[in-house]
Amino acid sequence: MKFGPNGHLPPVRIGVIGLGAWGKNLLREFSRGVHSTVPIACDALEEARAKARAQYPGLQVTSDAAQVLDADVDAIVVATPPASHFDLASAAIERGKDVFVEKPLVLDLGQGALLVDQAQRSKRILMVGHIMEYHPAVEWLKNYIGNGGLGKVYYLYATRVNLGKVRDIENAMWSFAPHDISMISYLLGEFPHRVAAVGQSYLRPGIEDVVFLTMWYNEKLMAHVHTSWLDPHKARSLTIVGQKQMAVFSDTDPAQRITIFDKGVDVTTDYNTYAEYLTLRTGEVHIPKVDNAEPLAIECQHFIDRVRDRQSPRSDGVDGLRVLRVLAAAQQSLQSGGTPVDVSFPDEEKTS
Repeated sequence: MKFGPNGHLPPVRIGVIGLGAWGKNLLREFSRGVHSTVPIACDALEEARAKARAQYPGLQVTSDAAQVLDADVDAIVVATPPASHFDLASAAIERGKDVFVEKPLVLDLGQGALLVDQAQRSKRILMVGHIMEYHPAVEWLKNYIGNGGLGKVYYLYATRVNLGKVRDIENAMWSFAPHDISMISYLLGEFPHRVAAVGQSYLRPGIEDVVFLTMWYNEKLMAHVHTSWLDPHKARSLTIVGQKQMAVFSDTDPAQRITIFDKGVDVTTDYNTYAEYLTLRTGEVHIPKVDNAEPLAIECQHFIDRVRDRQSPRSDGVDGLRVLRVLAAAQQSLQSGGTPVDVSFPDEEKTS
């Protein structure tokens, strides 16, 4: 970006491609950002375009993604179905634009690697919409775990289910699990080295409506993720079981985002029987105060800041590629009936 006449950076000009469920929210956040503006957006559906025109009178709205890609903007937001992510993001980078891509980065591991390499060679910002990495409650938990509040983490399990929109291409795991894979790995500071997944298709052949994903990390640490769009409940929760305490994060309860349970099993060295050696402990329940800031607003501001300062985003292309590697291995396991599959990361992805 070039400095303005007063020596300050001008607002980041953003073009939005896709005005669906997430696209309309991204348009809202970037439109009202202090350091961003959205001059142009597009969607294939006239209904979505009409709503955008009515809500943002000064916005140029089109059905042609090429008009957005060729517009005088600094960055492109890609909020279309995942199958189109690669072509749109690659075209944006080719035109010298920074790119924000909704999760998952792409649906093909090879395309993901090509996209990350293209962004790095072109020195373009590539950020993936792993919104849970920007959630204040997740940030609180990460600090609490890092400070030893839970003690050694034994295992975690997440639930992301609802009776919702059925996808045509990606299954429930590809649609929902990127949130939990990125969140859990961000909390732990590492990605799993092995995964296993089982699921079933009930509504459409070959597209799993429910998937149970298990991930193994270092030592005995493991995590389980339940994803489904065919469920009577709407649940977005994560339970973390630690040596000292246990924590529950509920993203559907704004009054009680995090609950800390002072429960565990104390190990004593002075014992006569096994029952005395392991002692159950039930203590107080604590509900910490957590910043109520909107995660999407934080995520969007993070992208704007990175476009302006040219630093790597928290959920950069490499982060998106790591999640993609986990998903690809899990899909391989899913297709083989749940056989565990190792997840391998190139050396350049282990420390970046």
